[in-house]
Amino acid sequence: MLFIQYPKCTTCKKAENWLKEKKISYESRNIKEQNPTAEELTVWIQKSGLSVRKFFNTSGLLYKELQLKDKLGSMSEKEMIELLATDGMLVKRPLLIGDDGVCVGFKEAEYLQMITNGFV
Repeated sequence: MLFIQYPKCTTCKKAENWLKEKKISYESRNIKEQNPTAEELTVWIQKSGLSVRKFFNTSGLLYKELQLKDKLGSMSEKEMIELLATDGMLVKRPLLIGDDGVCVGFKEAEYLQMITNGFV
């Protein structure tokens, strides 16, 4: 299982502590140092069943600086994925990626469901 996080993010810390408490093994990746590629994002978006927009960190400074709230509506899915791949700070975090599932953000119930359904 891959856990993509930003070490300074309190939500990421909370999610990582939860994984440790549950003794779930995972590989950790710093999103700032190793941004997801467009190819990775494409696979994860498909696995998640969510729209590309759910992968944007809408509360982030960069999202706001680029005024993406107004621009995403006129972009194709491919353009949005390519934009996400330019900077890890645009991507909502943490991401928990298993063999057959992806959790975006941290909701304990979703993590638990992913783990108990064997998507790890």
